[in-house]
Amino acid sequence: MDLRETFSWEGRRIAWGRTGSGPAVVFCHGTPWSSWLWRPFAEALSGDFTVYLWDMPGYGQSSKDAGHPVDFGVQAEVFAALLTHWGLDRPHVVTHDYGGAVSLRTHLVHEVAYASLLMADVVAIPPAGSPFFRLVKQHPDVLAQVPPYIHEALVKAYIGNASHRGLHEDDLARLAAPWLGEEGQPAFYRQIAAYDERYLDENEALLDRIDIPVKILWGTEDTWIPPSTGERLAAGIRGASLTPVERAGHLIHLDAPVVMATELRSWLTRVTS
Repeated sequence: MDLRETFSWEGRRIAWGRTGSGPAVVFCHGTPWSSWLWRPFAEALSGDFTVYLWDMPGYGQSSKDAGHPVDFGVQAEVFAALLTHWGLDRPHVVTHDYGGAVSLRTHLVHEVAYASLLMADVVAIPPAGSPFFRLVKQHPDVLAQVPPYIHEALVKAYIGNASHRGLHEDDLARLAAPWLGEEGQPAFYRQIAAYDERYLDENEALLDRIDIPVKILWGTEDTWIPPSTGERLAAGIRGASLTPVERAGHLIHLDAPVVMATELRSWLTRVTS
């Protein structure tokens, strides 16, 4: 499933794709990822659902203009505008990492209605961020100037640390590719520098407003965001269910793909029946 379409919003170019038929399911990626992580799952569901993938501005195949903010607030505005562009009314939303904060803000602050929400190892409530993430947050300008070969090694080590089982070389290369080169390297440090925890505080304060079906998946070996954060998130949302995923780190998609696929189909079948 390729991102062959583009949507323009306030000077940004957002790459997106759609396939399949049936109830609408929209996937939101996180950082430093892209829609590539969700692609095989979206394709597997496309026989029963209309699936939508998109790369947030500053990520993947979307534009990475240095002058464009990429914080949670902006991404939520983009998501709300994109859902309007698609003409979707109450889609089912599936999120990972940073996509959790973006989808929650879109729903709670911009009051965009969803039919259901599934969140996997999400950045949604404070605190969040791995030790390396916090280091970059403190010194983005310095690290943005490291030689490209050192930057590539840093990015690959950082991404690889998100997996409990270890990543295949091809998968690691695909995940790192958008952050390399003259455009990708500075974009990598910009998106971390843009992190602002106040948006997570605002999300947490509004969780009791959620009245749609919510499911949360969390890798038991997630070293980026501990399972206790997932437990606290689930406790703050009325009726939310939490499923621990054994022997999976932050990247359930690659650590436990069969579990992820099974949980996704089971959840979507239940909330659309």
